[in-house]
Amino acid sequence: MNSKDLQARFFAIRSNRFFEFFVISVIIFSALVIGAKTYDVSPNILQLIRWLDIGITLFFMVEIVIRFIGDPNKRSFFKDPWNLFDTLIVVVSLVPIDDSEMALVGRLIRIFRVLRMVSIIPELRILLNSLIKAMPQLGYVILLMFIIFYIYAAAGASLFAHINEDLWGDITISLLTLFRVMTFEDWTDVMYETMEVYPLSWIYYLTFIFLTAFAFLNMVIGIVVNVMESESSREAKEKAEAKAASEPSLTDLQNEIKSLRQLIEDKVK
Repeated sequence: MNSKDLQARFFAIRSNRFFEFFVISVIIFSALVIGAKTYDVSPNILQLIRWLDIGITLFFMVEIVIRFIGDPNKRSFFKDPWNLFDTLIVVVSLVPIDDSEMALVGRLIRIFRVLRMVSIIPELRILLNSLIKAMPQLGYVILLMFIIFYIYAAAGASLFAHINEDLWGDITISLLTLFRVMTFEDWTDVMYETMEVYPLSWIYYLTFIFLTAFAFLNMVIGIVVNVMESESSREAKEKAEAKAASEPSLTDLQNEIKSLRQLIEDKVK
């Protein structure tokens, strides 16, 4: 078997849907094995978990080799950030550091193997890429939200500090209190306490919740959805262009027919 046949077979394996589902199943099983280590289990079960972890790591190494050999353009294999991420996770997992001072780092690296789900499932890649590309736009929304937080925190520290210094003593504590209000964590207790002194203080809380929890949340969702639609359209366009490029054009077919006709005429002569 030459290298081209081997590459073709490995490419067929990596493109097989059953193989992809099997890899996803192993990643999920790896997450369950990591979770099992957090329980107080018997030494025999712990030893079984170690052997399972070794087997999972070896499987991931074989899977990376299959993907690399089956890649038609091996020079650009590691230019893909996801391929590089998967390879680094697998290589670091091979280092035997369970009984060393780096044991904690080794466990953390194995936890990150769950992130390989993102590199395997295209929809998750689109979602993560959309979130990353939306960060510049989200930065301005976060900056505006911080300005609103700061204004309300300064006002709250000025108005309510004498009511409860633990919640409104200074602007830093006021920011934490407002974050509690925004996340609806017992925020009514905070409001009712100030309403005993300032009956109209409910306006302060409701306007803050409307600006942060509702308005800004919808802005964030809108930005992310817009970027996701753009990313999905871009990938669909790239796939269509790649498919069109792989299909022969009418001119190519005509030239091929002419070449075959000329070859047949030469043989007849």
